[in-house]
Amino acid sequence: MTTTLILGGVKSGKSVLAEAVAHKSAMTVTYIATASGQDDEMQYRIQTHQRRRPKQWQTVETPLHLASAIQQHCVEKHCVLVDCLTLWLTNLLMQENETLLRREIDALVDCINQLEGTLIMVSNETNMGITPLGELTRRYCDEVGVLHQRIAQKCDNVVLTVAGLPHILKGHLHD
Repeated sequence: MTTTLILGGVKSGKSVLAEAVAHKSAMTVTYIATASGQDDEMQYRIQTHQRRRPKQWQTVETPLHLASAIQQHCVEKHCVLVDCLTLWLTNLLMQENETLLRREIDALVDCINQLEGTLIMVSNETNMGITPLGELTRRYCDEVGVLHQRIAQKCDNVVLTVAGLPHILKGHLHD
């Protein structure tokens, strides 16, 4: 079992890198998509990702209950690619249910080292700029930062992608 967290800004190349790592694993790949296509722009982004993925990859759409989907699909000789944690966290925050938020985050963090397959998670690094003005945006950035710290502690590999270039923060990368 190997766990990898790939972080980066918007259009940094993190998803392309994650897809390459999953493809080179030579395992059966399940792509867990957390996005919801609620507007034309988001639907376009989703379609772009779909076109890029190999046809044989199974896609599972999971906007909220990520840990259970990972546990179901991340079995021996399988690779699960989650794209992305920040959209998943946004979906949870928009539910305005603190109990659900805490339960799902804890379930995700707790399941990481209990898997038999390979897990690759993609997430946006949002906390490298100025502090946002709005309360919800500040909370989102705080939640993402803490989530990344908790997940990075559990992962074998952590990569920061900048301008399409991977920077290894922890472990190594088989791309």
